[in-house]
Amino acid sequence: MAAKSWWRETIETILWALALALILRTFVVQAFWIPSGSMIPTLEVSDRVLVAKFWYTFFEPRRGEVVVFKYPVDPTRDFVKRIVGLPGDVVYLKDGVVYVNDQALDEAYVKNHDSFNMPSLTVPPGHYFVLGDNRPNSQDGRFWPSGSQFVPKSFIRGPAFFRYWPLDRLGLPY
Repeated sequence: MAAKSWWRETIETILWALALALILRTFVVQAFWIPSGSMIPTLEVSDRVLVAKFWYTFFEPRRGEVVVFKYPVDPTRDFVKRIVGLPGDVVYLKDGVVYVNDQALDEAYVKNHDSFNMPSLTVPPGHYFVLGDNRPNSQDGRFWPSGSQFVPKSFIRGPAFFRYWPLDRLGLPY
């Protein structure tokens, strides 16, 4: 059998690398850039995070997880927020405090509070209620149009599990 030429070997290697990268990005891990300050101080503007796209195939989303998802009002856009309401939960806000099933939620990650009030909402089956950590500066479920204020599980790309940029903030985004 004749040896392959160096250029053919190089092209095949590049094609295999591209195919593998495409498979990994589509099904396993994807990088996302944080464009706004809605998650400060957890995530800063221009942070870059890795999202485990396969995670919710095996596990259910949990309260407190930071997730990247398709914006329910415009699914062409990705948002990053924290899950506060699970399917079946009754969620409301009183003077900026989040209540889930009549229990105040302990949110040590929220440093910038507001005094927002929101009437109680029941999270429908297969959906989640999300809020940004920077409450005064977050376009989240509190403000989305009625019927769109919940994120369907199918819209959740996955949990943000690792911040890889900037290097001085390398680590878990929690």
